[in-house]
Amino acid sequence: MAALRRVVVPACVLAAGALALTGCSIGQLGVHAGTVVQQSVARITLSPAATGKPVAPATPLVVKVKSGRLTDVVVSGPRGAVPGTLSSDGLVWTAADGTLDYASRYSVAATAVDRTGLPTALSETIRTVAPTSFLAFSMTPTASQVVGVGMPIRLDLDHQVRSVAQRAAVERRLTVTVDGGPVVGGWRWQSDDVLVYRPQVFWKGNATVAVTAAFKGVRFGSALWGGKNVTATFRTGPAMVSFVDMRTDQLRVTQDGRTIRTIPITTGKAGFETRSGIKVIMSKERTRIMDASTGGTLKTDPEYYRLEVEYAMRITNSGEFLHAAPWSVAHQGHSNVSHGCTGMSTSNAAWFYSVSRPGDVVIYTGSSRLMESGNGLGLWNTSWSRWQQYSALT
Repeated sequence: MAALRRVVVPACVLAAGALALTGCSIGQLGVHAGTVVQQSVARITLSPAATGKPVAPATPLVVKVKSGRLTDVVVSGPRGAVPGTLSSDGLVWTAADGTLDYASRYSVAATAVDRTGLPTALSETIRTVAPTSFLAFSMTPTASQVVGVGMPIRLDLDHQVRSVAQRAAVERRLTVTVDGGPVVGGWRWQSDDVLVYRPQVFWKGNATVAVTAAFKGVRFGSALWGGKNVTATFRTGPAMVSFVDMRTDQLRVTQDGRTIRTIPITTGKAGFETRSGIKVIMSKERTRIMDASTGGTLKTDPEYYRLEVEYAMRITNSGEFLHAAPWSVAHQGHSNVSHGCTGMSTSNAAWFYSVSRPGDVVIYTGSSRLMESGNGLGLWNTSWSRWQQYSALT
């Protein structure tokens, strides 16, 4: 006689000799139409939850399981399957960053098993927001430029960003690297739509600088969202850092830390003193008309002049240049006779012009008149501790 299988059932309602189960269970056992069915204890969850409310594309899309492991996750959208990675323990699947688009629907199908192998499944649909206003920017330097190691980064936004919280959100999505590695630096908001970045120290010479803006899917204002994810790059040339001593009237030019020439010069005389401080070459002009009236000198003043100069390199907004000054060769290396510019012989100016580019650094010492941080590219005259305070993240 075959052995009888013993099944223990809690006291419930019995009718007509058949087992009917109402509001009772044994662990994860379910009973349907007289059949005992064991259910999986694994539970799958989706984040963000499929509430029907649209979500931001930048929100991480994550599938998790409790009391089990995921066996398959498929997320599909307008452009096909969404790539993602499954953790080594099989507990978490995460969609690749930046893969969700605006105004799109995504179906999520996931399966999992518990420790006994019993399966469970999840099937949900989410949709993303459909904004009409997007934040973008243009960058200086441009990708085609090779600049000196003192050139800052400037971003011109196409929308104004006014609140500190919104500005902080923009900064968090900006990353700067040098040759693929991290760099210590910080942003300053010059206005609601202009940001300037400088590293703590000058850039490396002959390096690639990359600015990545991971704006896609991020909300920056009540109706303003980030546009595309963008990476913009530029390159630095050799590290050209020159030193002007206004007491000895010498210009010492270094390239990658090595002195390559020392040039006799003349700078501003009494009443027209050249500023001491860190300056950056802003632009180069083969010839330029110098007119003293632009500096406030009246045309009736004996100090007024108007003449054409060669090999002009601007270093301040207020009118300081390095340029050829053949009329003052006798004073160069001995005394200061200019109206604030740095003059040198034509041959020396031609050489310096040929090895220089916008962004190269010229450091002046020997005058009690100090360079202003807002005069041209004078931001290097702001201490690093002070510069850090300009960030919206502080």
